[in-house]
Amino acid sequence: MLDNASIDDREFGQFQSWLYRAAGINLSPAKKALVAGRLFKRLKHYELQSYGEYFKLIMNDQRKGELQVALDLLTTNETYFFREPKHFDFLRQQVLPQAAPGKVFRVWSAASSSGEEPYSLAMTLAESLGTTPWEVVGSDISTQVLARARTGHYSMERAGTLPQPLLTKYCLKGIGREEGTFLIDKSLRNRVNFVQVNLNEALPALGEFEVIFLRNVMIYFDQQTKIQVVARLLPLLKPGGYLIISHSESLHGVNDTLKLVAPSIYRKP
Repeated sequence: MLDNASIDDREFGQFQSWLYRAAGINLSPAKKALVAGRLFKRLKHYELQSYGEYFKLIMNDQRKGELQVALDLLTTNETYFFREPKHFDFLRQQVLPQAAPGKVFRVWSAASSSGEEPYSLAMTLAESLGTTPWEVVGSDISTQVLARARTGHYSMERAGTLPQPLLTKYCLKGIGREEGTFLIDKSLRNRVNFVQVNLNEALPALGEFEVIFLRNVMIYFDQQTKIQVVARLLPLLKPGGYLIISHSESLHGVNDTLKLVAPSIYRKP
């Protein structure tokens, strides 16, 4: 039987260049074992003898179903509720008090993964905006994580970073067969709209936003891709709006029109 570490350099190179073309993601050679591990089940599923055979299969996949499966497996990233809490504090303390009453306040989570970030944003808006209407859009390249996000259903282990009052107020505790899980309340789920978006391609018509979260995704892009992605996003950010990136990321050399107002938080003039 095939050993799941036995992806050779040529095969890895094929996945590397395909993922860069498809999603702008730059896989370093250090990710070779990760690629092998994540795709191994698919090789077993099709009873294939090599990663090269699997690559050929996805490239000849007319219906693109297996191609999307491979993309989902290679682009899914770790996330959790209220990750990098300073960003949520900034939103609550500096941004939301300035929201125009009566106008819909819109936030886009542009790399939303399995939904923890958009639901954290939704709770923050629900707590702070009172009668001001709001909407959260969550997008990701992976259809698999978006399907999971739409359910709003998580294992109780995911609740560790969720403040207890918000967990009590906006989540339903699973009982019986659902014990050990929780569900985001429907009133909140209904105001979060999940859409598939590839940041490496022309963006769909999503409307304009007061705040865009683009966190923990640019670390996978090279400089040129970062420049293109940010240039695509900026027309969707309202003048005076905020672009928030991860603390481990930087817009140095990527964009010079945005003003840095706090660590990893930029404002559009």
